[in-house]
Amino acid sequence: MTPGPEADFARSCVPSITSSGQRVCLLTSDGVRIEAAHTPRRARNEAASGACADAPAIVLAHGFTGALDRPALRRAAAAFSQHADVITFSFRGHGGSGGRSTVGDREVEDLAAAVRWARALGHRRVATVGFSMGGSVVLRHAALHGPGAHDERTGAHPDTAVSVSAPARWYYRGTASMRRVHWAITRPGGRLVARFGLGTRIHPEDWDPVPLSPTEAVPLIAPTPLLLVHGDRDPYFPLDHPRMLSAAADPATTELWIEPGFGHAENAAGPELLGRIAEWIAARIPA
Repeated sequence: MTPGPEADFARSCVPSITSSGQRVCLLTSDGVRIEAAHTPRRARNEAASGACADAPAIVLAHGFTGALDRPALRRAAAAFSQHADVITFSFRGHGGSGGRSTVGDREVEDLAAAVRWARALGHRRVATVGFSMGGSVVLRHAALHGPGAHDERTGAHPDTAVSVSAPARWYYRGTASMRRVHWAITRPGGRLVARFGLGTRIHPEDWDPVPLSPTEAVPLIAPTPLLLVHGDRDPYFPLDHPRMLSAAADPATTELWIEPGFGHAENAAGPELLGRIAEWIAARIPA
């Protein structure tokens, strides 16, 4: 196949595998190599495998300590691939990607690289779906790379965005789960546990400057359609978080789903919820 625009920033990581699509390394705008994979929609046959233009793509952004090959993200990718082509990747400092995690700050550039790759593969319509930390990255990415940022030229903009189990504000320590996360991020011993126990390499320096918060980002996302999804059993972020996000967003382009019995992020998201999210995306970016 003749190299496309993606040749400038995508390089082969491992040989392509028919059952799971193409795998590459993407180079972000700040020079970090990110592992990524493309999973074609299940319904597409071999003859149509190269015809991406009319098929939407869904780019999945995992939560903190997740990665491309973690079972929870693979399950989510399999569920979404019933409806669309799927791009998965590992954030910096996670899995086989380079760099160190900045816990939601520079990760916006990782997501932008994945969206650009989806468009380079031929997809005209791209949705972003993020979980927990990835959900906050989806919100900031949509604000910083959306229509208001005039980012259509680079192809990094999303056509719709979905944020699942995301925080509304930084430095939240109101639950035991988040106090454990902050220990892992801020303490040398915690970073060692994250590195060797969870495969996550965390940057030791504090944010400087502090990035735009999710609540500050959501008003900037319109007119891009936005879906906020949160569980009433979330052990990390209680319901004031999604309600703060919803209140700050444009009501004309934003929906909030409070899901009874749902816990947190991709680990708790079942096929039924993921299917409804995929249908919501399809209704807003039809082929």
